[in-house]
Parts: sequence; C-alpha cells; structure tokens
Amino acid sequence: MKKHIYIYSPSGAVRDKAAFKRGIARLQALGHEVEVDADALTSFQRFAGDDDTRLAAIHRAAASGADVALISRGGYGLTRILPGIRYKQVAKAIDRGMSFVGISDFTAFQSAVLAKTGAITWAGPALCEGFGVGQKADVDGHGSGVASTPDEIMEACFDDLMQGQGEGSGWRQLLEKPKNATKSVADTLIKTRDAVKINAKDAVLWGGNLTVLTSLLGTPYFPDIKGGVLFLEDVAEHPYRIERMLTQLLHTGVLQRQKALLLGQFTDFKLVSHDRGFKLQSVMDWVRQQTKVPVITNLPYGHVQTKVMLPVGAKVDLCVEEREVMLVWGHLHHHPSKFA
Repeated sequence: MKKHIYIYSPSGAVRDKAAFKRGIARLQALGHEVEVDADALTSFQRFAGDDDTRLAAIHRAAASGADVALISRGGYGLTRILPGIRYKQVAKAIDRGMSFVGISDFTAFQSAVLAKTGAITWAGPALCEGFGVGQKADVDGHGSGVASTPDEIMEACFDDLMQGQGEGSGWRQLLEKPKNATKSVADTLIKTRDAVKINAKDAVLWGGNLTVLTSLLGTPYFPDIKGGVLFLEDVAEHPYRIERMLTQLLHTGVLQRQKALLLGQFTDFKLVSHDRGFKLQSVMDWVRQQTKVPVITNLPYGHVQTKVMLPVGAKVDLCVEEREVMLVWGHLHHHPSKFA
C-alpha cells in the first residue's frame, strides 16, 4: 500500500548525499511517495541549517499530512531547539495519524514530545543510515564492501508500521558467562539468565540513545515515567562512559522507578590495554548489583542495520522467560494526546 513519507533534517547536516539519494530511491522502489523538505540538504556549521531553519522543517513535516515523517540523519542539534518546537502542532499531527520516525539525536525530540504531550513516536531508522546503505563490493573488487540493500528485518518492521500491522517484537538475550566474576555477581547473572520470569503489563515504553537521554535530565523535556520499560542504546561510547551515564540515571532514581531496563546495541567503541578486563559486560554486571530492576540484553535496536521499530510512549507488555524475550504493544488504537 502506497504511503506518503516526508523527509526532513532536524539535526546534523547531510554529508553523504549519495546515501540520501539511495535512501529516497529505495523508498520509491518500495512504492511510496517521497516528499523532501526544502531545507533537507541545507548546511550551517555542523547542522542542517540554523536553529530557525530546522525548527521550520519540523513544523513543515507536521503540517505535511504525510503518513510518516522520517529524519534524514541524526548527529546533533535537536536539544538546542527543543524550546522552540510547537508541541501542540506535532501532537495534533500524530493524532491525525502521522508517525514521526528516527534514531540517535532524535531521542531528544521523542522524549520532549512524550514529556510535553504524551503522544507516541517511533524509534527506528533514519533515511541515510537505514535505507541509503552503500553498494556491495563486486567481483573485481570495486564498491564499498557494505550491504547493497537495507536490512531485511529493519525494512520489514518499517513496512509493518506503514501498513499498521506491527504489534510487537521478540528476541533472545545474550548468553552471559560469569567468568572471573565474584560469587554474588555470578549468582545474579545465572539467576537472570536461567531462572527469572518477568511479566510487566501496561508499562510505558520509552528511552532511546543513552547519551542524548541523559543530557535531558533535569529539564522539562525528560519524561517522568514510573513503572515503565526503559530501552537504551549508544554508539562510539566506551563502556566506562556508558556506566557513568547509567550511574547518573541510577543516582537520580530513574532506573529504580522502572519495571525493566532493555539494553540494545552498544557499538563502535574501542577497548584499551589499561581497561584490564573492564568491558561492556562489566557494566551490565555492575548495574545488576545496584538495582533490583531486571536488566534485559540484546534488544535488536541501535546504530546497527538490523533493528526493530519501537513505539516510544506506548503501553507495552514485557514477558521474559530465561533467554526468551517478548515485547508486545498490540494494535495501537487512536491514542489522543493532551492537545487533542
């Protein structure tokens, strides 16, 4: 079924114009009508236009009548323009059926919309990194060596959103081996891996990029969610930085107020010799020691090609039995915001 997709740039400037064009071509090949914002390729410093330009792009997207408003890319820039967003206009667009989709820096927009209006947005791909992937190296060695087409799972999940069919996601947790761990940590890991059964009902799903979300603490744009399911991911952040941000969420009481913590993909960091065994698993072990909130791993979402779509602000049911995880939101009926 043909859908109307509006492409706009509320964050960083699009540097990879080839990926931008490939992404549009891919969406068109899938049968969709693609409308590109007038300033989608504008550049000012590191941003896709100055603050006023990017605010105007958001408001044009909300007024476009499209089925989906899809960001071109993440980067940085949304946190500085949050006070200027017309949240009532955005919420009304969502009430009329528009789905705002994005990743990374888009966490700032999603968190602010949730905090200000209660409306649902979608964590998913961006145009360039999701649909604009490069060309696979051919037999004579030319080409980029990366995937020639978008990831099948990501594309299928996006299509489910377009058709109004996606109702949940399932995956398997990492198989964690408590090697060289203290007995208390080992016991916790074994319990989490092999015995814990979790059934969380009607919990608000929220979160996104850890760095961006943490930057909103103490502002009006940080959602006040109690009894929720918090999902997190990040890219190019060393495990000690990830732990430091999780510690901030812990010390502010955010983690303790949730029914579960879902850890997505944390990628593209480099360990160094003086880490002495401190790695991402060390962070997971430590967080589990600090809180009774279940820590669920391997959510297929983040700065990776294979990722699911997640409804930020929707009520979900989470079921965990040993390594098997099922996150269900069912059919999302019309969910009016406070501005409806």
